[in-house]
Amino acid sequence: MSRRLLGVLVAAAALLVPVASASAGGTAAPAPFGLPCVAKLDVRFCQGTDPSNVVPTLSKRVPSFDGTPIDADVTIPAEGQGPWPTIVMIHGYGGNKGSYETSKPSDGFNNVGLAKKGYAVVTISTRGFGLSCGAAVSRTAACDGKGWIHLDDQRFEVRDVQTLLGRLVDDGTAEAAHLGATGGSYGGGLSLQLAYLKNRVRKPNGSFAAWKSPAGTPLKLAAAYPVVPWSDLSSALVPNGRSDGFADPIGVPIKSYISGLYFAGKTTGWVADPGVDPGADLSGWKDLLDAGEPYTAKARKILKQISDYHGVWSMKGTPSPLLMASGWTDDLFPPVQTVRVYDRLRKHDKKAPVWLQVGDFGHSRGGAHQNDLNALNTQAVAFFAHYLQGSSVKLPKPGSVLAFGQTCPRNADSGLGPYKASSFAGLQKGSVTIRSGAKTTITGEATPEQAALNATLEPTLAKGSNACSTYPVLNGPNAAIASRTKAFTYLGFGHVSVTLKTSGPYGQLNARLWDIAPGGDTQTLVDRSVYRLTKNQKGTAKFDLHGNGYAFAPGHTARLEVVGNDAPTHRASNGSFSVKISNLKVVLPTR
Repeated sequence: MSRRLLGVLVAAAALLVPVASASAGGTAAPAPFGLPCVAKLDVRFCQGTDPSNVVPTLSKRVPSFDGTPIDADVTIPAEGQGPWPTIVMIHGYGGNKGSYETSKPSDGFNNVGLAKKGYAVVTISTRGFGLSCGAAVSRTAACDGKGWIHLDDQRFEVRDVQTLLGRLVDDGTAEAAHLGATGGSYGGGLSLQLAYLKNRVRKPNGSFAAWKSPAGTPLKLAAAYPVVPWSDLSSALVPNGRSDGFADPIGVPIKSYISGLYFAGKTTGWVADPGVDPGADLSGWKDLLDAGEPYTAKARKILKQISDYHGVWSMKGTPSPLLMASGWTDDLFPPVQTVRVYDRLRKHDKKAPVWLQVGDFGHSRGGAHQNDLNALNTQAVAFFAHYLQGSSVKLPKPGSVLAFGQTCPRNADSGLGPYKASSFAGLQKGSVTIRSGAKTTITGEATPEQAALNATLEPTLAKGSNACSTYPVLNGPNAAIASRTKAFTYLGFGHVSVTLKTSGPYGQLNARLWDIAPGGDTQTLVDRSVYRLTKNQKGTAKFDLHGNGYAFAPGHTARLEVVGNDAPTHRASNGSFSVKISNLKVVLPTR
């Protein structure tokens, strides 16, 4: 989902040179999962299924704990018999094992680059995607009744990865004490769950058991690097503006992304037929969210189930060492998803081995500044070297943060920064307050002008997916506005507070921070968030923006706009509501 950050897709097959089946001393050549290995790009590539010759190679898939066949490749160093420290690289939603594989010479953060650094690298297609029962041609009898997408369920996709790592330990490929995981988006959510499970597996009935290889070797994850992950999938897809994960009230569905992800699952993977599997009923879950309010006890039960089995926020215990990366301009999994994990770990232990990276990358509207991504990946390589290889390279102090900011164009070599701090709060050196005492009323019905603007802001479309796009400035009714013309660099989470009196149920506040260019005709979206109102809520509401690193230039105006309808990005509320607003204020942390 995040393009360069998820690795380079395989573009062409390279010339494969067979490796001798035995060394001069007669020792058998490495064969991870029983796969033959061939020399390629200064490493050895051990291929599972061959995408260009699918059916005859399906037998190379690896049976998981329940027999579901998982398609995996392994890349190992050019020399040696193993075992090696091992990293599993997990693709984004709609991807497959090729997402972190390259067919070109590379020293980058991919299968070849890491194998050249001394790792065994496992690239898999997760259950229900690619040739792990995803493509119709791959759905053999072993896929029946279980091979579809379970949405990174700890009891299925996460345990699949644990099973495969255990098999590599047993066959002499992987070092039991030095197992690591990384991935972006879907792979980020999975690798974060691996870190929290650490030395446990989750059984289909939800209970925990010790993680052991098939041969009985006790295992644990040594380190994880989740990139643009979620910590709580329910609150990510249905945010309510609070920071405590899935809680009351049920939030506002990110309709554009829910629809887009469902479509991606249907077209690139295997989605179970409606009602067939209550634990993986993606169609039923989408229908429930599409219907909207009022949400029933059934809806609450499903959202709790997704929270419990598809994320870490409800999990107890101390995870494996974590380096987590989030994108300021990521409208799907914004930084709150990692920062709250970071905050909770540091509250428990100031020396907890957790580090943060933030920048202009990730899902839409995220950019892709190559120099910034290189710096993030360099830190990730050092992190894995420390925990998986015993490197003497000194890591930053635990809790340290490496941050970059947004610049335009979105593919410029570098963004703002880098900014470094010993804590997330330490990134900020001051603040700018923007306030308005004006009284206004907003409703859940967008004006025609607002509806037209909302449509172009939708983050899965071309214009809305680009954080550098510009839009017309609206000065009409049905919006609460606070603005200030001042040059400053915003870095962190903006804190919004507003006095309100709501009439009606299912209300929502959609906050958008704009940069208005001199002249007042065009604006760029800097930040946004959504807050779910309770029925007839009144008093002071407080919530955070998603955050950003952004420089407001001299002569530019920072403008906070609060409206009651952001569709189609967030689902419009059923019924009608109105909100009387006064004392609108946003405090923006600055560098």
